[in-house]
Amino acid sequence: MSFFWGSWITILSLGCWLFIFGVLVWTLKSKPALEEDGTTGHEYDGIREYDKPLPKWWLVIFFGTLIWGLGYFVLFPAIMPNAWKGVTTVEVDGQPVYWTSANELNSQLQANNKVFIENFEQNILANAGASEATAILAKLNDLQAQQKPGEENADLQKQINDQITLLAPYVEKLAADPEAQKIGNRLFLQNCALCHGSNAEGAAGYPNLTDNDWLHGGNTDQILLTIHNGRNLAETAGMPNQQKVIGEAGVKAVAEYVLSISGNQNGYELDAAKVTQGKAIFETTCAVCHGPDAKGQIAVGSPNLTDDTWLFGGDRDTIQTSIRYGRRGVMPEWHSKLGNERVMLLAAYVRSLSQDQAQ
Repeated sequence: MSFFWGSWITILSLGCWLFIFGVLVWTLKSKPALEEDGTTGHEYDGIREYDKPLPKWWLVIFFGTLIWGLGYFVLFPAIMPNAWKGVTTVEVDGQPVYWTSANELNSQLQANNKVFIENFEQNILANAGASEATAILAKLNDLQAQQKPGEENADLQKQINDQITLLAPYVEKLAADPEAQKIGNRLFLQNCALCHGSNAEGAAGYPNLTDNDWLHGGNTDQILLTIHNGRNLAETAGMPNQQKVIGEAGVKAVAEYVLSISGNQNGYELDAAKVTQGKAIFETTCAVCHGPDAKGQIAVGSPNLTDDTWLFGGDRDTIQTSIRYGRRGVMPEWHSKLGNERVMLLAAYVRSLSQDQAQ
């Protein structure tokens, strides 16, 4: 908080307190001249005004609130917040820190998270027969504690990813546990449904999680890594803008070829010449990511172009738009927001939704 706003809050708070206190004291000391009958001499509509003392219960409450206000100034950073932190503390990361609204929120979140983790380890994992995962989670937490914000450490990240993949067998057990699935469903509705829909069937640009079509792989370890680390194609390859590379005619030709190999679900009358031209361009430009058979590659997150599943749409105009301008999908990472335990439950729930779970 700046010096100006700190001073403004201090002057306003103390000024209001002093004003109210002064008015109350002045009222108690002020004694008007009284008539012989004890009235002030003021009469209205036959009613004469007396000067009686304020009720004691009212004075007790009034002075009590003033004392409480002074106590608040001492306990909390109400006077020059940058200089006076108050004497109240809360516990954050196991250490006492001065009270702020942000510190109180973090303290409560950590306390609630501690209760959740204890329940997760003692009940959820135990009931699913996956208690061995606690040792992996402990090591994973230790490795993550070594990560420094904004600093990339490839070796450390590999160790973290290795521990994440070791959790896959236990996520499979959670996927078969009804109670774990209930919790996973709630987590999904609270955090994932905004993009993927409450039924997890996705929308344009957001993948359907109930089928067996996966850009980055649908195995349990791959789902874990996707939820844990996220997928940010804007920072990696993504689908690049191809108009500058192959021209507008090339865009339309490649789109025509893609329609021909995907089954042409919309029943367009295809231009054979463009299909031939598009195939030649595809083999020299697009196959490096989508593969020579156009079935995509999990390693780079490129989609299979020979099926009837489309992330952004399979009509001619949408395919041309994807080729012309490219696509940059972003899946946020969730481990820093939810923690490793909740990520396991989410992965288990998503795994259970996929058609691949039954295969």
